[in-house]
Amino acid sequence: MTDQPKLPAPELAHVCDLYVDLDPIRELGTGRAGQRRIIPIVGGRVVGPRLNGRILNLGADWQTIWNNGVAELDTRYAIETADGATIEILNYGYRHGPRDVLDAIARGEDVDPGSYYMRTHARLETGDARYDWVNRTLFVGRGARLQQQVVVSLFALE
Repeated sequence: MTDQPKLPAPELAHVCDLYVDLDPIRELGTGRAGQRRIIPIVGGRVVGPRLNGRILNLGADWQTIWNNGVAELDTRYAIETADGATIEILNYGYRHGPRDVLDAIARGEDVDPGSYYMRTHARLETGDARYDWVNRTLFVGRGARLQQQVVVSLFALE
């Protein structure tokens, strides 16, 4: 048997920080998988070494809160880059942590992002040739929930 190659761990390259502005939560009630809610995405900004621009006033986070308190995050929205390209973002992830921390977040209190888990993986897509690299790159993110905003640091998986 031949020696198997040792593959290096992937590296992360910071792409941008997303400052996603939110409208109030719209509760849907209990669905098949848990408490359902929609959180409209109404704008924001994109700042970083590879992407800059604004978050468009469209899209939403279609969340499911499981019985064990885990929030399943399922967002779709778009950004307009500073030079006019439109990029769609589909971001899926989980937020969970100690009950008292999650309750504080729900009340809109400032909470240390290190005290809970909020991670995502994102798919970006555009037809603009200047940003074709986003169509063939995998992205991961680390997030924080603020009172009327979500912040996500987005990284390319190199």
